[in-house]
Amino acid sequence: MINTTFGLGPQNILLMGAHCDDIEIGCGGTILQLVEKYPSAHFEWVVFSSTPVRAREAEASAALFLAGAASRNVTVRQFRNGYFPYVGAEIKDYFEILKTQVSPDLIFTHHLHDRHQDHRILAEMTWNTFRDHLILEFEIPKYDGGLSSPNFFVPISQAQAEKKASALMECFVTEAVKPWFTRDTFFALLRLRGVESNSPTGLAEGYQCRKLVLA
Repeated sequence: MINTTFGLGPQNILLMGAHCDDIEIGCGGTILQLVEKYPSAHFEWVVFSSTPVRAREAEASAALFLAGAASRNVTVRQFRNGYFPYVGAEIKDYFEILKTQVSPDLIFTHHLHDRHQDHRILAEMTWNTFRDHLILEFEIPKYDGGLSSPNFFVPISQAQAEKKASALMECFVTEAVKPWFTRDTFFALLRLRGVESNSPTGLAEGYQCRKLVLA
């Protein structure tokens, strides 16, 4: 197992999720750790699909996860849920605008081979647009399956795991009707990735890192 750090730390972090809870599910624990370790960093948080009710949930959740960050900008868009492959030109136009507004040192996005069409399109757009950046692809548990074997792990503390799960359950009330949206689900994946990474806490979040250049 090779351990590494971000050195002085990323100062501009871009987080992108297709839906209002994706960022938190995929990398919530890592966000809490980054805010703690690099308090001067700027976080650009972008959600691509929402409704007015879910937008309020997303904004409340982002406020919890980014509490303590020196600088942040939360954007909630309303591209049509479930139709990203068919509104791809509109999403591409937004990516072209986004890349002129942010210069991230670190990007979090969906897994490139995610079985959910919205997730997959967003990952493809990320790679098409940000071609000289460190990109970490997070994973979302779902009915469709499709989880892979991560090659990049971020161990998180018990407190960070608890805060992640609690914030998800507290903020996203509209998702409570889904049988998979439970604390047990989130902790199960954290525990599994903790085992795979030999995390000292037994908990971790896993990512795909397709390109990493050692300077």
